[in-house]
Amino acid sequence: MAIPAQYQEISVEGLPALSERMQTEGHRFVQVLAVNTEAGIDVQYTFMKDGVLEVFTIKGVTPEIPIPSITDRFIAAFVFENEIHDLFGVNVRDIAIDFGGNFYVTAQPSPMTIISPAQKAAREKAKKAAAAKAERARQAAAANASFVTSHPDAKGKVAGVAPSANAEDIELKMAGADPEKIARVKAALAAKAKRAEAEAQAARPQVYDEALEAKLSAMDPEKAAKVRAAMAAKAKLSGMEPEKAQAVRGALANEAKMESQRATGQATAQQQAELDAKLAQLDPEKAAKVRAALDARARQETAQAEHDEKVAVLEERLKNMDPEKAAKVRAAFEEKQRQAQENEKAGE
Repeated sequence: MAIPAQYQEISVEGLPALSERMQTEGHRFVQVLAVNTEAGIDVQYTFMKDGVLEVFTIKGVTPEIPIPSITDRFIAAFVFENEIHDLFGVNVRDIAIDFGGNFYVTAQPSPMTIISPAQKAAREKAKKAAAAKAERARQAAAANASFVTSHPDAKGKVAGVAPSANAEDIELKMAGADPEKIARVKAALAAKAKRAEAEAQAARPQVYDEALEAKLSAMDPEKAAKVRAAMAAKAKLSGMEPEKAQAVRGALANEAKMESQRATGQATAQQQAELDAKLAQLDPEKAAKVRAALDARARQETAQAEHDEKVAVLEERLKNMDPEKAAKVRAAFEEKQRQAQENEKAGE
């Protein structure tokens, strides 16, 4: 069952009053997240009470705009506020536990806001392709209108540049014509169809997926490059024999998992040392609450990662399955995951 949610836009100036009201009314803090947009960063604050989520968004935040921390009311928010500061460059002030830009070890500042030259070129290429397509449609419409004007007996809703060019129409129109001329016309039509098919095939790998590019632009450049490499590998696998492709997929998955574990271990050790140093300066009771909040978040992230991995494996297996059967399997999987989440909440 979907959780009901209410959405509202707020100003930076209204954030302290909102935080105070949420605490006074007994709301539970859920998360703070950021979304990179062309107008700036959208910062979302989510709270929950009586099973209803309330989401408040500050739109178009730039690095020059200071955002007051809400950790004076909700201490668990320090994790998220350090995160959006390091990854998106949001200027959060007065965080109770401030890592000073060292919460994440990044190759460059604000990596989630970077749009690489390749991504920018892809967007411009997509715009040019759309403009060219519109121009071709305009020219086709003009040519079609000219054809209808010069052929009074033609139907008013001709769909192309010329009347239907299927084989039967051509045979009827050319009945009685010189055989050599008929052969030349047929050869020209066949060559035209072959060229159109070749152009479509060549354009297919270059189709621009705006939603995917938006996700990749929000990633660390190194991670985005790995995702693109994985997509290229997947495209090559589609032409392999099923057994060989499956073996290659397994090897790639194991390699990616091991690399992720190595990277996570290195980052975790350094972050844990920094966190321990920070917590050692706090009151023991407050430090215990912070550790509990971090542990809860770690469990959530681990569960989400496991769920995403299961979904990826399932979708890979469903590709060659009958659509109706695949839908049933997918529904059963989602129901099983939902029940597992409910059981976990009940156990807590």
